[in-house]
Amino acid sequence: MIDVAYNRAYIALGANLDERVHNISKALALLNRHPQVKVVRVSSLIETEAEEGPAHQPNFINGVAQLQTTLTPEELLEFMLQTENRLGRKRREKRGPRTIDLDLLLYADQIIDQPHLKLPHPRMHRRRFVMIPLAEIAPEIVHPVLKQTARQLLEELQKDDKL
Repeated sequence: MIDVAYNRAYIALGANLDERVHNISKALALLNRHPQVKVVRVSSLIETEAEEGPAHQPNFINGVAQLQTTLTPEELLEFMLQTENRLGRKRREKRGPRTIDLDLLLYADQIIDQPHLKLPHPRMHRRRFVMIPLAEIAPEIVHPVLKQTARQLLEELQKDDKL
């Protein structure tokens, strides 16, 4: 038997069109069907107002999932984009309403800066809708650039709220 090395990855999940929770569940099911991807843990889902993009969007349902995968970061990102397309995602306007949004946040402790792939996700630590669910399922995961845990990054965001 061949010993396969799995990498841990975290992805953000979001939807603000149609059946939001169903869309996230369907995305997780499609990801889990890939022979080289396993959904290990999923955070609670939270409802948030759209923080970016056009005004007057419907509220989002957001969460974070931990995956184990033997795909490379590029392959995983490509499969995530295919999954979005299968679920009817249309990219009509930047940060506009969407049936599903899957963002690759972290992949092992890799740091990648390419035009189509940036790891860790460059805005993850400034987004409450990412950090709240990430800190729920992986409070001690360390941001490979900032060298702080998800819990510490969330605490910093919450401190900013009190200023």
